[in-house]
Formats: sequence, structure tokens, C-alpha cells
Amino acid sequence: MAAYNVGNYEFKLEQFFTKKMFDAITEVRVDSPEVILQEAKSRKKRKKITLDGKLTVLAADHPGRMVNKNGDDPIAMADRQQYLGRVLRVVTNPGVDGIMGTTDVIEDLIIVNYLVKKNGGKSFLDEKIILGSMNRGGLAGTKFEMDDTFTSFSSASLRLLNLDGAKTMMRLDVTNPDSAKTLLYCANMISELNKYEMPTFLEPLFVSSEGYKVQKTLAEMVKVIGVAAAMGDSSRNLWLKIPCGCDNYERIVKATTLPLLMLGGESKGDPTGTIGEFEAGMKAGKNVRGALVGRNILFPGKEDPLAAALAVNKVIHEGMSKDAAIDFLMKSRDIGIDVLAKYIK
Repeated sequence: MAAYNVGNYEFKLEQFFTKKMFDAITEVRVDSPEVILQEAKSRKKRKKITLDGKLTVLAADHPGRMVNKNGDDPIAMADRQQYLGRVLRVVTNPGVDGIMGTTDVIEDLIIVNYLVKKNGGKSFLDEKIILGSMNRGGLAGTKFEMDDTFTSFSSASLRLLNLDGAKTMMRLDVTNPDSAKTLLYCANMISELNKYEMPTFLEPLFVSSEGYKVQKTLAEMVKVIGVAAAMGDSSRNLWLKIPCGCDNYERIVKATTLPLLMLGGESKGDPTGTIGEFEAGMKAGKNVRGALVGRNILFPGKEDPLAAALAVNKVIHEGMSKDAAIDFLMKSRDIGIDVLAKYIK
């Protein structure tokens, strides 16, 4: 197999998602905001969250927490055309299970889906898993960062928009009382969502008291997983989202019987490391059931986000090796680049 090589290739967003397409979303928001609810309610949902017991879901909720840094650029993800276009690049392809995002991102996708259908195309959101990100109030860099209030989706809006589940995050700093508040917020929301048999994807992270850097030692990981698995009035609808690429991962995932999705963390600028971590993670335990990954797919250096996403999907759903997945990635660049241009002029 060929070694990974970007060469002269560079993904060009404008070939896939133009400024005119981007501006069309605002036109719908101004002229026909009712389209969002209408389109959401008509969406065909899956009968089950997972078709084969595994999931690959794209994460797109970073700006809602004031997280915009990518590489050396502190506001790279603040360019909404770039951010949304890269999200669409992945989500419009049937090879990825779904998307997790804040209200604005999910509703932008619903509007684009409407525009595609309006002009004769098929819904790209039918049978996708759509998860609403709920607590974004712990804004990065603020004094109140650990008091992570629920500022995005509510249990009512998740149901109103016909979504498939919710994502919450609980960062544990054992020296900060605000972590206790967030723990209670999340536990109460899990119980609330259980009333409607709606799955919750909870991201528990053990963080340091300085800078809230995620701690990934065996002891810290198993402790926070144990806390998270016991949150809420029932664990029947609970999935956990945990870091990968940690030492002793086989022991870490044995801390619970709950299904686990791996997260990718900060963008490495090269998708091959993440692919390798996911390959190893899928072998660590039977309860490791996929990935919920954002920046390493959305901003994989010069690479095509869809090509990176499809490579990860092959690792998760087909057990493909890292080398084979990288080879597949290099052959998948720019496929379906006109999928939106066919319908949104």
C-alpha cells in the first residue's frame, strides 16, 4: 500500500459550497423560517440508532463554546462558510451515520436539505442520526467555564425538531465546585430524556485545575467513567463519549458495560494519527462502538474532510486496517464534489 501523501492536493471548499449557497441559507431564515420545523418534522428517521451496532458521527458544536482554534489560527472555525461547508461535505454523503451539533448548525443543515429537495434532489438527512448538543454555557477561557449551563437544545426542542438524541458534556475538576453543578445538570437532563426514551451521549472528562486540560491516565479515566455511567435515573439510554489514544485503553473501557464512542480531540492537521488511534481503540473492548469526532475530520490539514470521514467509517464499520483506510482515503478525494451544485445554483 502507498504511504500517505498529500502532495499538491488541497481541498477547495468553494468547489463544493459556494458563497451563493451560503447566502441562500440566510434568505430562507429571513423569508421562510417556518421551513425549519416543516423540514425537520418530515425527515425520515432510522428505526434504531445503529444499524450494525456501530456509529460514526461528526461533531459540530465547537463554536457554541467559543472554541474556534485550529492549528495556529485562533479563529479558524469562526468562518461559518468554511465550517458549515466542511460539515456539509461529510453529512451529504451516505457513508457517515450522522451529525451532532448546536441549534444553529443543525438548523442550517435542515435549510440546505430543504433547498436541495426544493430543486429536485433527495434528502441527505433522511435516516441520518442527528444529535443535539445541549450544554454549551461553559465558554472556553471564562471564569465560569466549569459551570456548564444548558444553553443550546432543550429536551422539548429535540423532540420538536424530530432529532434522534442528545449530547451533553461533564468536565470534572475535583477542586472546582462548579463541576458539581454541571454534574447535577447533566444527571437531571439524562433523567428528563429518559422520560421520552431519547438516547443521551454523555462526554465525561477528567480535567486539571489549571487550564482544564483533559487528563488521560488510567486512574483518572476509569474514575470519571464510573461517575458518568451512574448518572441519571437510568442508564438504559446512555452512551459515553471518551478520549482515545490513551495508555491502558483495554483497562479503561472495562470500567463500564455502556457503549462507548471515541472522541478525536484537537485537530492534528493530519488524519492518519486519528485513524490509527481509532483502529486500536476498536480492538480494545466489545463496548467500543465507534467514534464521535469533529476537528480531526473537519480540518484535516489540506485533506478532503469527506475522504478523512470515509476512512474513519471503514475502520469503524468494516474493521479496515489503518494502512488500508489511508489508501482508501487517498482514492476518495473530491468524490461527489458537485452534490450540492446540482441543486443549489
